[in-house]
Amino acid sequence: MANVLQSIPADDPLAIPEQRALIDRILEENRHVPGAVMVVLNELQSQIGYISNPMQAYVAQKLRVPLTHVRGVVSFYSFFTTTPRGRHTVKFCMGTACYVGGAPALISKAQEELGIAVGQTTPDGQITLEVCRCIGACSQAPTVTVDRDIYGRVQPNTLPAILNKYRKSKK
Repeated sequence: MANVLQSIPADDPLAIPEQRALIDRILEENRHVPGAVMVVLNELQSQIGYISNPMQAYVAQKLRVPLTHVRGVVSFYSFFTTTPRGRHTVKFCMGTACYVGGAPALISKAQEELGIAVGQTTPDGQITLEVCRCIGACSQAPTVTVDRDIYGRVQPNTLPAILNKYRKSKK
């Protein structure tokens, strides 16, 4: 853990004074709350946007829990991310109905349109592509979500129009 905290990249939230102050405030306000690890991580994800490896080590150190516990929580819950996401997150449902309904073709089309792979963010920081498990809209398969918006019965020829709505939006 000490090694991780000794070599913090300059662009990591821990190395940026304003963000470090926010991290310290979140830790201080929640350190004695039952389930503090989950509460702190949720708040960090919400406020910072991601939980870097140095941030995980810092949380473990400050809450006096094993780093493996913090990493286990971060890796288990899909809500958490260890790298910055784009302004908008496009998720492709890969549940059975969506998969069979054409989700792989939608993913290929999005990668072609945006020039990035799943798990990556466009160079302008606007869009991150991800896959997810069933979102519970099987009757609308294949489905795509963008942030909290759900699009059903999406086809490769209709996907570019959806993506274009978010490419430059400041939503």
